[in-house]
Amino acid sequence: MNDNVTVRLLVVDDHNLFRRGLIALLSRDSRVSVVAEARDAGEALKMAQLHHPDVILLDNHLPGVHGVDALPQLYAAVPQVRIVMLTVSEDADDLAQALARGAAGYLLKTIEGDALVDAILRVRAGESVVSPEMTTKLIAAYRQALSSPADGAAPSGSTANNDVTEAEPTATRADARGEELAAGMSRLSPRERDILREIARGASNKEIARTLDIAETTVKIHVQHILRKLNLTSRVQAAVFATNQSRD
Repeated sequence: MNDNVTVRLLVVDDHNLFRRGLIALLSRDSRVSVVAEARDAGEALKMAQLHHPDVILLDNHLPGVHGVDALPQLYAAVPQVRIVMLTVSEDADDLAQALARGAAGYLLKTIEGDALVDAILRVRAGESVVSPEMTTKLIAAYRQALSSPADGAAPSGSTANNDVTEAEPTATRADARGEELAAGMSRLSPRERDILREIARGASNKEIARTLDIAETTVKIHVQHILRKLNLTSRVQAAVFATNQSRD
């Protein structure tokens, strides 16, 4: 893998706050260049045709057409692109459908920032990536595929042949979520704020413990408290929120 290669990236997520914060987080690494962003499958298709990214980070639960159902159209528009699902879904069916339709990876939003960049670089180099939490489900899906008839039919409930359409803007929902996060920020202790800033820098628990001179287990406990108070589900979301806070 050549670390000198800059990966052209398209980020697709309907949550404005998360999407823009993720872009800010990824843009800190010179090996990644975010060339476009989109909030739904229709917009993603337009941006892919316009910018020809190397890699697309694609959320699954998009308004209108789900990300997994948009894969065929995106590959048809930009055949050389590599698409990675970046989602909160740990559903085995979502994983199986994404891989069956050609996704080069399936990552959970619990992934840490440095690991996400590494995954993007690996995908660009031709590898496939799957979050460790999904490995067991991947094996189960593979075994199920081996035992199922190879009739070429799309999975039940699939809308893979549907036209990709644009969805209504979600700015109002994102603004409301932003207010909720701001309220949660006021409930963080000084130590939790220190840890949140370190998370935004992409530091691991071990690095945070060394920087703040506390035990790594203490860091883990604080991270759990931060996520609960901010009503977040992953370190990536926490890093995105902290990045947005620092830019305000």
